[in-house]
Formats: sequence, C-alpha cells, structure tokens
Amino acid sequence: MGSDEGRRPSHVQSVGRAMALFDIMAEAGQEMSLTEISVRSGWAKSTVHGLLSTLRDYRFVDQSQETGRYRLGVRLFELGNAVAKSWDVRVVAKPHLARLGKSLGETVHLAAESDGEVLYLDKVESNQFIRIVSEVGGRLPMHCSGLGKALLAYKTDAEVKRIADKKGLAPMTRRTITSLPGLLSELEKTRSRGYAMDDEEIMDNLRCVAAPIFDCGGAAPYAVSASGLCSNMRGESLDRAIQFVMQTAETISRLMGAGASNP
Repeated sequence: MGSDEGRRPSHVQSVGRAMALFDIMAEAGQEMSLTEISVRSGWAKSTVHGLLSTLRDYRFVDQSQETGRYRLGVRLFELGNAVAKSWDVRVVAKPHLARLGKSLGETVHLAAESDGEVLYLDKVESNQFIRIVSEVGGRLPMHCSGLGKALLAYKTDAEVKRIADKKGLAPMTRRTITSLPGLLSELEKTRSRGYAMDDEEIMDNLRCVAAPIFDCGGAAPYAVSASGLCSNMRGESLDRAIQFVMQTAETISRLMGAGASNP
C-alpha cells in the first residue's frame, strides 16, 4: 500500500486506511486472517486489529466465530443498495444521450420495460428534416423494436414467453418476427453481438440500433437506441451508429454501477 505521507491537510489517516482495507478485502474475494491483511497492507497487526475491530462494531466487517477470519460486512451491502436506489437513470444518461444524438444526428431514445412493453423514458430529437414521431411516456411492442429486443435479450426464455403470450407477436410489417422460436433466436443473436436491430420490423423504411444498459446487479433494466431512415442508417453510417450506441450504453452502465457485474 502507498504511504500516507504527502496527503492533503484535510486527509484523515484512519479513514483512509479503513477505505484501503475495504479494497484489500474486496480484491481477495474471500475471508482473510489478521496476518494476511497486515502483510497485504504493510501495517502493524495492532493497527490493523484496531481498524477491523471498529469496522466490525459498525457491521462494515464481519468476523467468523469459527475461524476468526474477516470478510466484508453486510452494512456495505445495505449501503450499496441504498446508493443504487438513489440513482436516476434519466439524470445519469441525459448528457450521454445528448452527445450520442449530436454525434449521429439521429433520434435517440432511453427506455425501460413496463408491463411487457417498451416505455420511453427520454428522447433526443434528430436534426434530420424527417423526424420520428415518438414521445416520452409513449409505448412500443417489444418483439419488433430494437429497444424491446435489447431489453428482452437479458430476460429468461420463460419471461420472454410470458410477455409474448400476454402481448402477442403481431405483424407490424412484412419483416416482423411473429414466432416465439424466431424471437428467441434473434435474442440469442442480440446477446452474442451486444446490440439489437430493428430492420423495418415496426415501420417500413425505419432502422434502429439499440444496446442494453446494465445495473449494479448485472440485470439490463434499460436500453438506449438510435433510430433513423434506412437511407441514412446503412453501410458505414450504420456501423458508426452501432459503435456509438454500444459505447453510450457501456458508459451509462458503468455510471449506474454495473462494473464487474456486467455480463
């Protein structure tokens, strides 16, 4: 571990060391003895023991009654959940949606699944002459939209079947997937490549690229998309849209705490 010298005047050494202990124990991924933590930190056993005892009193560290070894405590889990609940994906995503819209010049949407449908949470308008008609709070079917498939791809087959049975797989265009096996196959393709496509499946001459946004639990409750006319989103323009949408989804996922939980 680094030296505590050279810290700014407001730095509290004991708090800094407690934070460092969390990092050491998290990296170990298993229970550790007092000696192991002392060796890893480079601090005297008496110093480490005092820190661990205090953290244990506040449930930030647990100690096994059988082995005497230490592990991260349940209080950290409780605080982690509280932090996750305090995040508003719309606030986190907004500047990144704006940047994506400016980069591509196409319509950008942020969405979530609600009662088996796509629910628009936010939108950035296209700068194109012809614009996509949609509004925040509006809904779309999941089976034939890029956002819907990005969201469905990270649900179990049983959940996908339940939604399909409830909402149906209505043909919106001649290209709409209308069978459950076909939809499941498309979702497998979505997972393998990391993004979903709506290629004139919900509306003729409309193409959409969407990617999932993961949360701290590894689920994908949100998705981001870019949509435009097929004449605009093809060839290199389509490749660029795919790259930018995936990068935006990855950035928002990281800010939502996905980190190591992201599949």
